[in-house]
Amino acid sequence: MRVLGSAVLVMEFFVMGFAMLLAKDNQEPSSIIAGAVIAILMLLTPGLLKKRTGWILGSILQFLMIGYAVVVPSMAIVGLIFAGLWIAAIVVGRRGEAIRAKLMASRTPNP
Repeated sequence: MRVLGSAVLVMEFFVMGFAMLLAKDNQEPSSIIAGAVIAILMLLTPGLLKKRTGWILGSILQFLMIGYAVVVPSMAIVGLIFAGLWIAAIVVGRRGEAIRAKLMASRTPNP
């Protein structure tokens, strides 16, 4: 679960970097700084995915990335795609953990 979530967040970091490049000519410096803060948080959040707070922060970052469409309109589509990937990472990760727990429970220790 953490691996998938981490991959999504790191990819989003790069996408936010490209979005800031698009915004640098037409937007105020405050919107560039906001994008940089979002990008840095996306780069730091994978380390927090061991705990529930990391997943909550990652979910908030998904909304912030979609919200960055105010600055770069194409980020609405890209943000929705990554939000879908984030949800898929949560769903697939939970299924994988449940299957792994089931396999571990069914294993019998050899004496």
